[in-house]
Amino acid sequence: MGEFVVRGRRRLKGTVRVNGAKNAALPIMAATVLATRPVILHDVPDLRDIRVMSQVLRSLGAEVERHGTDVFVDPRTIHNYVVPAELMQEMRASIFLLGPLLARLGSAEATQPGGCAIGQRPIDWHLYALKQLGARICDEEGRTLLRTDGLVGNDVHFPFPSVGATENVMMAAALAQGETRVRNAAMEPEIVDLAQFLEKLGATIRGAGTPDIRITGCQKLGATEHTVIGDRIEAATFVLAVAGAGGDVVVENCMVDHLPGLWSRLEGIGVQVEEIDAETVHIVSSGVFEPYPISISTAPYPGFATDLQPQFMSFLLQVPGVHLITERVFENRLGHAAELRRFGAQIVADQRVALIYGGHPLYGTVVSARDLRAGAALVNAALMAQGESVIRGREIIERGYEQLDQRLRSLGAEIRAR
Repeated sequence: MGEFVVRGRRRLKGTVRVNGAKNAALPIMAATVLATRPVILHDVPDLRDIRVMSQVLRSLGAEVERHGTDVFVDPRTIHNYVVPAELMQEMRASIFLLGPLLARLGSAEATQPGGCAIGQRPIDWHLYALKQLGARICDEEGRTLLRTDGLVGNDVHFPFPSVGATENVMMAAALAQGETRVRNAAMEPEIVDLAQFLEKLGATIRGAGTPDIRITGCQKLGATEHTVIGDRIEAATFVLAVAGAGGDVVVENCMVDHLPGLWSRLEGIGVQVEEIDAETVHIVSSGVFEPYPISISTAPYPGFATDLQPQFMSFLLQVPGVHLITERVFENRLGHAAELRRFGAQIVADQRVALIYGGHPLYGTVVSARDLRAGAALVNAALMAQGESVIRGREIIERGYEQLDQRLRSLGAEIRAR
């Protein structure tokens, strides 16, 4: 596995632009299956998961080309409904193809998807939602087969606001007969971005971004161009890097309203946050703070994002006081606490709750990224630590952060990939 080598205690200064959101681009790429003409997507990050999704679409028969940050998809030649098992295991987002394939071809087939090991993320709710629209589901030799003679709109009530399941049922419902109502729907900005893309294709969707979404199906969707929203988790990762290491940085393409709960906490601790406009924020931090105990609990949007919890834990190591983090979304997402302790961090954690004793010095060490966001937290900790650190598992981190080392170097960090 590759590594990042970081020498910490370098003040960050300059401007960094946030890339398009991976978690928005992936379901939108899946939704191109529904189109009847070519689609152009702008500001698509060049990440492994995006490349895998492109491979999946090609395996189904689509033409996919990348030009800079633009991705061209011609879905007119799609004829295959089987997602290759080897690609399904590489990327959890392959599950997004079930709804669109079922709606377009009447059939879909896939295996249990892969992804980061952060707890149980079964596909049961995806299957439950599609079954409500008329899918027949059976398992054969480790593969899930879905069939339908025609999807019909229905009420779908989720026991928990699952982002992926909400997106899957939205895509399937876009070509279903009649109206589909999704109750207790996820409200993340990526849901809204997908809805806007589907509307540009010709779908009728009301309520995206609320717990109650209504989709009126149509017989055919057309084509469009669409720009993917900025990645709120990448934006927050850069913001927290500056806040912890100290610096003066402008973060562009940062959708300020997409990070509720972050800005007020940073300002309370003593980080200067200036909202230049709706997509630009100016962060100034000394990296030295007075005692200020913090307590956060992760929750579905608009609560504190579980994908931001590891990076925030890393930042809290700089803040004197006893801090409490409760992970309420995934049952196994505090494994990075053990790696952070290698820096000298004082953390007591189980699977759900962590106590962080902040304000103690951090020292360079060798650590391993267990998952994507945990890896980003380790990079941020290395930026704050004295001496040199090695973060193993660079490929895991690069699943969500394009050219991370180059972009941090442009801000004055001493980091290299090897």
